[in-house]
Amino acid sequence: MRRITMLQIQSQSLRHVATAHLAQTMSLLALSNQELQDKVLEELAENPALELLDDLVCPKCRKRLPAQGPCPRCSTPQANEDSVVFISPRDGGGTPRYEDEKEDLEPAAPENLAVYVLEQLAAELDVEDRPIAAYILSSLDDDGFLPDAPALVARELRVSLERVKGVVDMIAHVDPAGLGTSGPRAALLVQLDLLRADDPKVILSRQILQSEFERLARREFDNIANDLDVAVAKVRTAATFIQEKLNPYPARSFWGSGRTPASADPNVYHTPDIQITRRSEGPLVVEIFSSMPGWLRVNPHFRSALAQADENHSEEWKKHLERAALFVKCLQQRNNTMRRLMKDLVQTQRDFILNGDRHLRPMTRAKLADRLGVHESTVSRAVSNKGMALPDGRIIPLAKFFDRSLSVRDRIKEIVKSEMKPLTDDQIAAALRRQGVKIARRTVAKYRTIEGILPARLRKAQAAPA
Repeated sequence: MRRITMLQIQSQSLRHVATAHLAQTMSLLALSNQELQDKVLEELAENPALELLDDLVCPKCRKRLPAQGPCPRCSTPQANEDSVVFISPRDGGGTPRYEDEKEDLEPAAPENLAVYVLEQLAAELDVEDRPIAAYILSSLDDDGFLPDAPALVARELRVSLERVKGVVDMIAHVDPAGLGTSGPRAALLVQLDLLRADDPKVILSRQILQSEFERLARREFDNIANDLDVAVAKVRTAATFIQEKLNPYPARSFWGSGRTPASADPNVYHTPDIQITRRSEGPLVVEIFSSMPGWLRVNPHFRSALAQADENHSEEWKKHLERAALFVKCLQQRNNTMRRLMKDLVQTQRDFILNGDRHLRPMTRAKLADRLGVHESTVSRAVSNKGMALPDGRIIPLAKFFDRSLSVRDRIKEIVKSEMKPLTDDQIAAALRRQGVKIARRTVAKYRTIEGILPARLRKAQAAPA
């Protein structure tokens, strides 16, 4: 009987440890890189059994890292056909530090983006227009664009279209310039408005954006030069000017006059948790940023001290030791899960990562969880509140990999761009069905609105000569 009781106690104890391990791993998995750093610092402050070594060690192979660059072992493809390579991080968040930065001049914690913009508008915005501005700012997507056409906003708020357009224009002309516009081209044109109008580069850049935007994206400089009757060298200079001086995605990466990240805003990704780069025509290189520089471990001196501790301290110290060991184990489990998830995502969505929304393969969290052998909630936690930097510099939320509408919306934009005369939503739906996409008219209308595309009758009126 005593043996059975002891087995029951041991079984219950093991179940308790397993439950605690799972619960803490899941809670760590849901944290962004910045949140995880805060959690690690909290644990270090509260638990003397936990320590952070300054020595940089590769989290995968545990080999010491060189003074600069990634782990030479883990960042080298093991075979020519390797499509994904993981490298070790160099710092805790992926944000570069500059030698001339002054420690005593750190800016105050940045506001959320909407508050930052509203503060700039406070002096010139009429009181009755403030709810309109707040509505618009709360409706912006991750790139800083307004998904709904101003007419829909006016109808939703029951105000005049002129008032909505006026507020949108005011928002677009404060920092970051181009916010609240309908897309990259509109944002770039607004930013040009704020530059010297008589600058030849500004004049040519505006011409290119207005009439040659698609060709600019494809870098067809010769064709642009022929159409605008200018030298190819001038077109290249203007393209470089646009790329280096303007920002097609106003809310991305950094904003504010100090160009500081708005980490307080959870809906805009300014510093990525993961970065994808490409080595010429080789594999995609995945860097999952570490929460802290260095190596977290259970303090061996604390473990040795426990063996010699008196009764007054042994129980408390034992709890510290168990808590530290559990935290390190859960953190390792989180990192392993993120690596497995990112490897699957990057391999599956390689075309999307390199070539854009049209190439996103339909994928659900449930299917990914099934491939990884984990619960769907694990995948949901792993992708929540995390951003990824793509090779082209865009920063997207990981949740975007599961947005099944992206590919269809891109097809709708392509259909509208190439239409000879404005197509109705029914006609667009029919064109999509011919491409093998089954879609209802009302869904086309929804996606068209999200992309800022006017209805057929308004596109027709817009195209009609004055």
